[in-house]
Amino acid sequence: MQIREEVAFTKGRIIVRGKLVTRGKAKRADYILYYKPNIPIAIIEAKDNNHSVGDGMQQALDYAVTLNIPFVFSSNGDGFVFHDRTGLSSEKEASLTLDQFPTPKQLWSKYCKWKGLTADEEEIILQDYFDDGSGKAPRYYQSNAINASIEAIAKGQNRILLVMATGTGKTYTAFQIIWRLWKAGRKKRILFLADRNVLVDQTMVNDFRPFGPAMAKLSTGAKTIEREDGSDVDLTLALDKKRRIDTAYEVYLGLYQAITGPEERQKLFREFSPGFFDLIVIDECHRGSAAEDAAWREILDHFSAATQIGLTATPKETKYVSNIHYFGKPVYTYSLKQGIEDGFLAPYKVIKVHIDVDVHGYRPERGDTDRDGNEIEDRIYNTKDFDRTLVIDDRTKLVAMKVSDFLKESGDRFQKTIVFCVDEEHAARMRQALVNENKDLCNENYRYVMRITGSDTEGQAQLGNFIDPEAKYPVLVTTSRLLSTGVDAQTCRLIVLDRTVGSMTEFKQIVGRGTRVHEDTKKFYFTLIDFRGATSHFADPDFDGEPVQIYEPSANDPMTPPDEPTIEGDPAIPPTPGEDEVIVVQPDVSINTDQEKPRKVYVDGVGATIVAERVEYLDEQGRLITESLKDFTKKALKKRFVSVDDFLKRWKTAERKQAIIEELENEGLSLEPLADEVGKDFDPFDLICHVVFDRPAFTRRERADNVRKRDVFTRYGPQARAVLEALLQKYQDQGVIDLGDPRILQIPPLDTMGTPVQLIKEFGTRSDFMFAVNELQSALYQMEA
Repeated sequence: MQIREEVAFTKGRIIVRGKLVTRGKAKRADYILYYKPNIPIAIIEAKDNNHSVGDGMQQALDYAVTLNIPFVFSSNGDGFVFHDRTGLSSEKEASLTLDQFPTPKQLWSKYCKWKGLTADEEEIILQDYFDDGSGKAPRYYQSNAINASIEAIAKGQNRILLVMATGTGKTYTAFQIIWRLWKAGRKKRILFLADRNVLVDQTMVNDFRPFGPAMAKLSTGAKTIEREDGSDVDLTLALDKKRRIDTAYEVYLGLYQAITGPEERQKLFREFSPGFFDLIVIDECHRGSAAEDAAWREILDHFSAATQIGLTATPKETKYVSNIHYFGKPVYTYSLKQGIEDGFLAPYKVIKVHIDVDVHGYRPERGDTDRDGNEIEDRIYNTKDFDRTLVIDDRTKLVAMKVSDFLKESGDRFQKTIVFCVDEEHAARMRQALVNENKDLCNENYRYVMRITGSDTEGQAQLGNFIDPEAKYPVLVTTSRLLSTGVDAQTCRLIVLDRTVGSMTEFKQIVGRGTRVHEDTKKFYFTLIDFRGATSHFADPDFDGEPVQIYEPSANDPMTPPDEPTIEGDPAIPPTPGEDEVIVVQPDVSINTDQEKPRKVYVDGVGATIVAERVEYLDEQGRLITESLKDFTKKALKKRFVSVDDFLKRWKTAERKQAIIEELENEGLSLEPLADEVGKDFDPFDLICHVVFDRPAFTRRERADNVRKRDVFTRYGPQARAVLEALLQKYQDQGVIDLGDPRILQIPPLDTMGTPVQLIKEFGTRSDFMFAVNELQSALYQMEA
């Protein structure tokens, strides 16, 4: 029996408040008793004797359910309360004295009886994990998955399905399952199948490395691979140049495309006898392995006597293919939602961008022709057509501009980014558009933007660098489907969807490209920009792990979401960090996000515009709520200015009124929705006072006329009064402007009244001019809302 004290089994949820990132408190058990290092059998929650003996029981039971521990104890040092989750004891809960605590042998005997284990099955289950001495051990959910699989196989179950969210270590979990069965002598020859070369290669040199000389790859292509520790290793091959198999190995890894194909001569797997393998593990098994006509399926059918384990983040269920029909119900599931809750996976923000031709569709006018002079078929084209059957270059350029805007506004243009496109041709055009939007960085290194697709040899050669946290380039990658599954892009901070995603399975896989946490580079959350409405999958009851923020910018809004104080979908999270949270990323307030953003892009008479009509967020019950931009802006401004007095003080003391407006816009709070409701003739001051604080609103003309009626500037000479009247007229016509900026004296009609130096001299000194301007601004706002 091993006793471990103060066992932290979660990392602590990552909480994102704007750019401030904290970690919540990890779940920590006081004591866990292990019969073997891989088998937790009992949990004890200890309190001091100021508490009753059973005070820790409810917390201990919560932990026991998570950790799949059958025996639960609570103590205050004077005795124990024992809860038997197996149901085999005469009482569900019983009080014990200190000397009545059961022995390890008693607990294990009860455990075996509960599981119905025979002596033969017990021997398999007691086989240890691999331990390299570094202290690395499976996380609690990995242990649950490993133990559930080993128990099912020990009892003779030959089809196993493990469902684990992307980024939770499915391959490491598979390694420990294989290792224990291999070391126990129950599975002597093993085949690991994947559908990406990079998955096979990285698995061999990293997670599967302990198999050493017993392991080989089913390939004829020699390759040198870099391990996680930076060392290089040559892959051992099980095929010679004539594709003859060396059957002396025990663990084989293969690309399924390399051992099968439509022609009989390509079906290399048939060179193995049907009973050669005892165990087959299929990575990313949602990609068609269970479909009866799939290439994977004929391999599985050939080795039907072997135990087969399917690994997936997203079990596929359609009328044509069912993982559950083939493998059976999952023996263990660890969801995206649970991974985010535990702090092992990165939460994410979503930016929904609506382009006018996507929202309204595009219909050619009579006689419109394409670039080749052919008349365009008269019908309404929508997002399913764009970049598949109809190309609007404006749209591609607009997407590239908005993605680049986001990176510029964020202050970090070297965030690893994946842009998912409709097909390879679209990925090539998107690459070109991104290159043009980022000419400065592409001049420094052409690999700043690259296309990585199935047919692009140069791009594929850079895949290793893209997923390597130490490699700077490439940064922005365009693809179609090559990067949608399996690729371990730990530092990916931005995912862009510019193609429709009809499959929930694929959508979860794409989201999974960003969910890995990488603490060394301070990657604790990621952003998903959706141009095609793919995030409508959030409304599907089968989706779990909703984003912490959903933001829909309009044409004049910044691309970066506003800094909201908390996650609205979880009332348990306060607006500011608590004492039990640790700050892991402090926002850099020096970043300048003041970027000029074009409202429209026009080429060949076909416009592309950003539109947005609503904001979605999670309410206290975790449901998505939709509201108008006006309501959203009003609510956000009320959080920004706690009272009308707070706002009036800020406005009156600000030398540049425009600075307040720019500050709000940089936080994603455009005043346009308020102007649409109240009217275009109102000062931003009046918009905020009226809509947010229900105060009377005055038009700019009313404010200017009030200053004129009071004849505020009688002490100045005629020329100085003429300058002040011209400034007053500018305010009336255009709204808030920097009246105190001397450059305003250079614009009509002031430029016709004299040079700036001459006009300032009419007031005396420059300080006298600034005093007069400040007096004018104060007079404007004397008629307070």
